[in-house]
Amino acid sequence: MLQSLRIRNLALLEEVALDFEAGFTAVTGETGAGKSILLGALSLLAGERADKTIIRQGAAACEVEASLYFAAPKTMDALLGELDLPPCEEGVLILKRSVPRDKAPKITVNGGLATLAALQRLGEHWIDFHGPSEPRRLLKESCQLELLDLYGRAGEALAGYREKYTAWRKLQAERERLSGEARLTPDQIEFLRHQLARMDSLELTEEAVGALERDFSRMNRAQELTGLTQTLAGGLTGDDGVQSRVAQLLRDARALENIDAASRPLAARLEAAAIELNDLAAEFAALGEELQFDPEQAESLTARMNTWLELKRRHGGDLTAVLTAREELRRRLETQGDVEGALLRLDRQIVETERAARNEAAALRGLREKAAKQLARVAAASIAQLGFKKAEFQIRVVPLTEISPTGDCGCEFLFSPNVGEPPLPLGRIASSGELARVMLALKTVLADLDGVPLLVFDEVDANVGGEIGRVVGEKMAGIAQTHQVLCVTHLPQVAARATCHLVVSKDQEGARAAVTIEPIQASRKARVSELARMLGDRTAKSALAHADELLGKGR
Repeated sequence: MLQSLRIRNLALLEEVALDFEAGFTAVTGETGAGKSILLGALSLLAGERADKTIIRQGAAACEVEASLYFAAPKTMDALLGELDLPPCEEGVLILKRSVPRDKAPKITVNGGLATLAALQRLGEHWIDFHGPSEPRRLLKESCQLELLDLYGRAGEALAGYREKYTAWRKLQAERERLSGEARLTPDQIEFLRHQLARMDSLELTEEAVGALERDFSRMNRAQELTGLTQTLAGGLTGDDGVQSRVAQLLRDARALENIDAASRPLAARLEAAAIELNDLAAEFAALGEELQFDPEQAESLTARMNTWLELKRRHGGDLTAVLTAREELRRRLETQGDVEGALLRLDRQIVETERAARNEAAALRGLREKAAKQLARVAAASIAQLGFKKAEFQIRVVPLTEISPTGDCGCEFLFSPNVGEPPLPLGRIASSGELARVMLALKTVLADLDGVPLLVFDEVDANVGGEIGRVVGEKMAGIAQTHQVLCVTHLPQVAARATCHLVVSKDQEGARAAVTIEPIQASRKARVSELARMLGDRTAKSALAHADELLGKGR
């Protein structure tokens, strides 16, 4: 859940620090007061793109910071680990985003630097926005199918089907590519074989290529390297080398040992050093001998290095690219040898894979048909509570002749708001207000299946009022039993049901407009006043009495 939110210099808001509680929080204020600033801050922390225009006039930067608590942070910590970000401490996730006017933006997660893409990935797991455009989405078949699959818990079945469908489509694409690929002439085949032989003449592994490059570098500088090894070996073993001087020092150490036995460990260490120097001299000499390349070795090494450089230049500059090119050459030669046979084999695989995909699709369709009946029944009951006493709601699963990425069927939501009228697709009969109520009914039914802890509703109660507003408030409070809910609303019946209440106001008395956000749930008087304003007049006794009654019922 969202614990706290701090906003600095966002749009017209200078600074605010807010604490949140579990349950239902209502956000109210006059139209144009700046309620969108609060939602904008949450959107920034969820990974929405931003530009410099969001920075408050005269400020150097805009900053947004939030802390979120997860009672079971295992899933979030796994995602943080995948994104190479610090884990939550005691279940707390700290998000911070800064948008400076003259510098690059900065994002931190639990103190670690993060990318916008990482913030977006995290946002998918802690917040879900439902805005004014949400009801219009209900007209799209993809949205209807998504809601049906969510209710039917068909995610695993859909993933299994998509795996088969993707494999089928890949095989089809391979067959199309192969059948359309030009046949090679004998000369072209011979050329490809020659290229493949050149590749196979080298051992194309990281270790072998590294050794080839090292040996070639040694050979090119053999004279210089040999001179250095000889100098080092001679400096150790020559007449005036280190070994002869150490030998004299070792004799002196033995003499000291005969006089004072306590110096014996020192003499032993000097003797060990003399042995190590002798070994070093031998190894330098051996290295110098290794650097002696005979003409045949040099020619072979040069030829292999030239082949490797040519392959890198032609196929992309690194070992991975060369290996990819080699496999492509092998594939082309193999298929050219038996194109018709390859096509027949692909045809058999396509038939088998399509059969498997259709079987998965049929199982998925069975889940959807069962879920459609259940969801239609539950949603109809919820819709009836929102003012449609005689409405009818149905979900029709529509078979398709061909399989698609979503299966072998679609679905259609049918609705009749009035008794005696046949149910028709939503897009043909539903007004904006009716759509809003149908979507709200579905959201309340599906809320328990949504694993995201924070649900944000931005004026989804638009186009409804009166007694229906009370029901909307009850439904929001119901969702808040299992989620943290933040709802921007103009309905006092909805705001009265909230356990927390934020009021957004805009002051234009000074030299410049300023927005403030104030929690008022601690003061019943302040809440009654705000609800009375939403009813039409915060000074009218009737409005105040009605507001007091709403607040009493809400609690």
